Amino acid sequence: MKIKYILYLLITTLYITPAIAQVSVSKTGTTAATFLEIGIGAAANGMGAAYVTRATDATSLYWNPAGIARLDNNDAVVVHANWIATTNLDWGGLVIPLGEFGNVGFSFTSLSMPDDKVRTVEQPEGTGEYFSAGDIALGVSYARTLTDRFSIGFTGKYIQETIWHMSSSAFAFDIGTLFRTDLFGGMVIGASISNFGTSMKLSGIDTRTYARVDPTKLGSNDQIPYSVDLDSWGLPLLFRIGVSTDAIKTGDYRWTVALDALHPNDNYETLNIGTEFAYKEFLFLRAGFQSLYFVDPNTGNSDRSFLQQPLYTGEGGLSLGIGLNSKMLFSTDVVKFDYAYRNFGALDGVHFFSVGIQF
Repeated sequence: MKIKYILYLLITTLYITPAIAQVSVSKTGTTAATFLEIGIGAAANGMGAAYVTRATDATSLYWNPAGIARLDNNDAVVVHANWIATTNLDWGGLVIPLGEFGNVGFSFTSLSMPDDKVRTVEQPEGTGEYFSAGDIALGVSYARTLTDRFSIGFTGKYIQETIWHMSSSAFAFDIGTLFRTDLFGGMVIGASISNFGTSMKLSGIDTRTYARVDPTKLGSNDQIPYSVDLDSWGLPLLFRIGVSTDAIKTGDYRWTVALDALHPNDNYETLNIGTEFAYKEFLFLRAGFQSLYFVDPNTGNSDRSFLQQPLYTGEGGLSLGIGLNSKMLFSTDVVKFDYAYRNFGALDGVHFFSVGIQF
């Protein structure tokens, strides 16, 4: 009976999600710092990134800062993934409980690439110089439980992007909430808004060039320096809302299902669906599907008549994952190992690795 109600809930969510925005079009490539949209953690990616209500460790700092309010012990997680096009994604997070004052957290995100050759039209094989590019984000979070059912959290972060001699920076904040109900065996409802902040604008000596200001004037030459004024770009603002519940929960087994609806400012609204099977909270098997959305192939619009439209998966796809929790000898500390594979269709799949410890 419980499974029937869960399926009804998920189907209802599928119907109401497109109502978030009546008509939307993709604005891919219109924001800066898009590395902020890369989902963090092997456990989360294994569940198809349907994780706004399921974050129960330090990765909550990314998905929903309200999640860290539920942690009773210090929790640290490090994440690595060989991202697309030989880039590397690294993330680290630490949560420290402060008792009745709430919990605080700290996070660091890095997207880096190997050095590459500087090429020009005249020297397409390289000038002998090398350049690099990279992105970082530093976050500080605070969360607390306002009641035994409701928690809220905030994150402030500094963001920086660099490429060769150019850089840009911004400040942003996230806000998230979690609410546990009595419905369907303790269904959890969560929501978060991420990356609400200032715009980014590249600056540096690479904007400097030379030109002849006025060829009609005596003494004019083509070595007059000036700088190109670049445009500012906003951050990838993202609204998530999700539900999850335990379809089965016994002494040894737990089966959890979750669904997230996403509304970004630079792409279509999408759905992430995930599930997790746990045996004695020691062995975890996960699966999910990311970036489901319905669009009109003629107009590219997503609207309320989505049931009449074909289903697209964009840059998303099937995700699979596995995890292990193990207590350390002669200690109550718990060490967590998680792995996930995320399919990217025409692009190479991505492997995520996470290691965490609760102490």
